[in-house]
Parts: sequence; C-alpha cells; structure tokens
Amino acid sequence: MTINPELPINFSPMHRLQWEEVQQKDVILYPEGMVELNQSSAEILKLCDGTRNLDQIVTDLEEKFSTTDLKNDITSFLDVALNNGWIQQD
Repeated sequence: MTINPELPINFSPMHRLQWEEVQQKDVILYPEGMVELNQSSAEILKLCDGTRNLDQIVTDLEEKFSTTDLKNDITSFLDVALNNGWIQQD
C-alpha cells in the first residue's frame, strides 16, 4: 500500500503516540508492544490528525524546520507507517 496524496491521513485509533520519559523519546504504543521513534518520525506522525493530506504535512514541516525538499522522505516514511498500521486513510 502507498499513501494517496489527496486523502487526509489519520493516526490509527489502535495505536497511541506519546512521549516516554524513560526512553526520552516519542513512541507508538499498541497492544503487542512499543515502537521507539526518532524525532523526524514523531514530528510527521503528530501531524497525522485527519485534517491534513500529504502536501499539507510536507508544507507544515518544511515551514517548521525552515527547509525544503522533504516530500520524498516524508512519503517514504508514511508508506512504511501505513503498511505497519500506524496510520490510515479513509
């Protein structure tokens, strides 16, 4: 599966994204375990709230970090997240 750039992206209701003090990083919690995230991955997933599509997420992150050309990296990560069930599109 790949991200449909036109559709909003939602974080999965079966998972929870939260800061873990012990690990000093954001993690995804789910019934079977936990996934530790690097800062970039966490920043992307925090924007997967159902109100933004791919281009909107890219624009928001490029503005936040004063950079450009993030679309390919963000798309690649979101494809992995989609295939792992961390995000979904309706």
